[in-house]
Amino acid sequence: MAVRHRLIERPPRDVWAVLEDGTRYGEWVVGTHESKPVDDAWPQTGSRIEYTVRLGPWELSGHTIVRRCEAPRLLELEVDSGRLGTARIAIDVRPWGEHTLVILDEHPLRGPGGLLHSAAVDVLIQVRHRAMLARLADVVEHSPRRPARAAH
Repeated sequence: MAVRHRLIERPPRDVWAVLEDGTRYGEWVVGTHESKPVDDAWPQTGSRIEYTVRLGPWELSGHTIVRRCEAPRLLELEVDSGRLGTARIAIDVRPWGEHTLVILDEHPLRGPGGLLHSAAVDVLIQVRHRAMLARLADVVEHSPRRPARAAH
């Protein structure tokens, strides 16, 4: 299991605004070339995003489905990369003072990724997570701030 965290210097509502925008998935998910929501329900449970990944001259299509969403705190996804298998990715969004602590937890579920899962594979996933969290932080920190909700 590969778990990584990052402090993003914006409030959780700003982080969640990026996560709930399915059209921005390709901006922060490492390896994704193009992405698009399949329906207007993202990130409701069962909603999907389709994407393509380019590896040199090769292109791979896949999709991500929301398995659990507790807005604005938790998003659990199942990534289906076809012949490469599936993986569970959980994104935990926690208030941390005036900022946000994002915890990313990924592990393979099915297919070759699950069969070949090892500590060495986790090291590679950690490298990907470091890049992905840096990209998420960059997207969030360079997006317009979301207004705070008025207290009742």
